[in-house]
Amino acid sequence: MVPWAMNTKLVRNPGDPLPVDTDTDWAAVAALTEEEIHAAALDDPDAQPLPRDGKGLRKLVNVKKLRERLGMTQEQFAATYRIPVGTVRDWEQRRKTPDAPARAYLVVIESNPELVAGTLDAA
Repeated sequence: MVPWAMNTKLVRNPGDPLPVDTDTDWAAVAALTEEEIHAAALDDPDAQPLPRDGKGLRKLVNVKKLRERLGMTQEQFAATYRIPVGTVRDWEQRRKTPDAPARAYLVVIESNPELVAGTLDAA
């Protein structure tokens, strides 16, 4: 693969015509049955179904809902929990996803927001 093609991204909106400059046989794709599509997805290691029991999945805290449940503005939430307001905005607008330590911190905030705020105030 050529280096410049490794970072190429194709954006297709619903209703856009299918790309014509590929090796894909779109007629064959359109003719697939639901069973064939499902079997092909199961054969693809990158397209495995989610576990029905939820094991192996991690729950993400919805920062906006948490903040709104606490009755805080973005600025208040950021100041109270010492998170840069730009980071709070990025998380809420899903431009960025919290990393592992931030996810853990958000879980702690969600479980006991008053204790976290009080601990930070006392520090």
